[in-house]
Amino acid sequence: MRVSKTNAMRILDGKKVEYKIFTYDNEDGKIHGTAVANKIGKQADTVFKTLVSQSGSDLFVFVIPVSCELDLKKAAKAAGAKKMEMLPVKELQKWTGYIRGGCSPVGMKKLYPTFIDKSAADLDTMIVSAGKIGVQIEVKPQQLAETVEAKFIELMN
Repeated sequence: MRVSKTNAMRILDGKKVEYKIFTYDNEDGKIHGTAVANKIGKQADTVFKTLVSQSGSDLFVFVIPVSCELDLKKAAKAAGAKKMEMLPVKELQKWTGYIRGGCSPVGMKKLYPTFIDKSAADLDTMIVSAGKIGVQIEVKPQQLAETVEAKFIELMN
């Protein structure tokens, strides 16, 4: 299947970051993380979702394994904020340029403070959205972190 380049891929290309593309059929409407991991034949702990949260008017990006839940207290602590809440889905595209199910940590409208769960640091590669539903990219965690200026930190219970 021929995939047109997403903004995330163009940014990675520009930084000479190697990545592998995975595509999956999303016509069944199953675009949640564990379904995506199954569709591309990967372990759920290597496939990561990108969550956008807010503290006041500040936005933050958290990248965690698809089968896990973000600990908002740990997220707030990581961001140096008193309180953290999820950005409402209806506001996601306005702030990031992405939609639910196709939100990549790479290529948002702005480079928001980004945190990747520390479990990724031990992996050879990790998989994140390429910025479009039906397309994922596999990258080295260190290279992803450098690209989006992310810190590895514990984000889950």
